[in-house]
Amino acid sequence: MPEKPFFLKANPVERFFGRVLVFLVWIGLIRGHFYVLEVQGRKSGRKISLPVDPIEIEGRRYLVCARGNSNWVRNARAAGEVVLARAMHRRRYSVHELPPDMRPPVLKAYLDRFAGEVQRFFPVPKGSAVESFFDLAPRYPVFELRPPDEAQTEGPASRQVWAANEDFPLGPRYAHPFAVP
Repeated sequence: MPEKPFFLKANPVERFFGRVLVFLVWIGLIRGHFYVLEVQGRKSGRKISLPVDPIEIEGRRYLVCARGNSNWVRNARAAGEVVLARAMHRRRYSVHELPPDMRPPVLKAYLDRFAGEVQRFFPVPKGSAVESFFDLAPRYPVFELRPPDEAQTEGPASRQVWAANEDFPLGPRYAHPFAVP
């Protein structure tokens, strides 16, 4: 029997504060590095919103799930796209999951930048060498976010896992906060 994917479920207190944070980030009272992730539920079809910490590295934007194969990760894989929102502005992105061998530099940068919030999910300390993330990489999904107009040129391949040699730049695209996605 295959091993169940790694996932640390949020407790009720974390879920409550997550909802409060979503509201405060959405209306613009909290900015900083927080965004609201909106993704369509793969079973319910409802919009699911939660706070996230996207990280930008060399002009590319990434989402890391420190809790492992969480519900939003499975929904993003199924939908092939997500929305990042903050201060009532929304940006739609297609998601491209990085293969495990490409994740370590992103995981290291993520932990180094957001250690105060995510250190408890990582068995290695902030400042660890990138090599220490190679064995951990399969446990932590990492998505590169691309504006949908770039992904549309690829057709159905927009949901693929990227090979190590592919290059794809990132550019922001703004949408009206109440526009129909």
